[in-house]
Amino acid sequence: MPTVYSDIGTAVLLTGVFFAFLTGSVIYFVVLYRNRQLKNKQEQEKLEAEFRQELLQSQVEMQEQTLEHISKEIHDNITQVLSFVKLSLGTIGNTLDDVKKAKIYESRELVAQTITDLRDLSKSLSFEHITSLGLSETMQMEADRINKSGVIEVTFTQEGAAYSLGGQRELVLFRIFQEALNNALKHSGAKHFKILLQYHPDLLNLSLEDNGSGFSPKKLDSKTGSGLRNMENRAVLIGGTASIDSSPGNGCRIQINLNPLKQQFINDGGPHPNRFS
Repeated sequence: MPTVYSDIGTAVLLTGVFFAFLTGSVIYFVVLYRNRQLKNKQEQEKLEAEFRQELLQSQVEMQEQTLEHISKEIHDNITQVLSFVKLSLGTIGNTLDDVKKAKIYESRELVAQTITDLRDLSKSLSFEHITSLGLSETMQMEADRINKSGVIEVTFTQEGAAYSLGGQRELVLFRIFQEALNNALKHSGAKHFKILLQYHPDLLNLSLEDNGSGFSPKKLDSKTGSGLRNMENRAVLIGGTASIDSSPGNGCRIQINLNPLKQQFINDGGPHPNRFS
């Protein structure tokens, strides 16, 4: 009898061990399967994020190539033609009476001012001009240019000593500023536009604020909100973040925060040989 009980006990023990092993194996493979699923999902999300960044970078590069081409066209062709017109008007003026000479002189002055404005505009579109002067000085010059037009009053304030962020980063920040200013001019009816550029040792803040009609960011559709999303995506592209604060009747404030030491998606040096050329 003891042998029978012993055999039964052994069988029960072995059966328990077997089911425990089986249960453990099932749990192990379920956990392993879920971990693989999670890892695959994370890898897929990473690939999708990298693809979006590559796509955005390509869009930025194509836009810069277009702007650079326009800048050269303005500088090399349009201003040259206007300079010739200005000289021709001067030659004609020598053969006319005083009244007509005065008209010709006024026309020459208008052409001369147009040439100056176009050259300033050409500089604001040029990658080389922006990167050679740096972000702070370029923004100050752009603010002065806009103020001369009388369309809107732009104030520029800098806090802290300026330092270089790298050509690509500063270019992207300048384009975000231009996009915000363009939105204020086209959609908000703003009369004032404030730029605050704050340099800290481990953080750069760029604040862009207008006193326009404002809007509700959540109610923007894919078309009307594309410019704002573009600014947010550009900020991410250079390792920063963008926040947009606006409501109807209260203007709009865009805040860009950037850690100068944080890794970015785009090259931080000068232009790539095949980029912005």
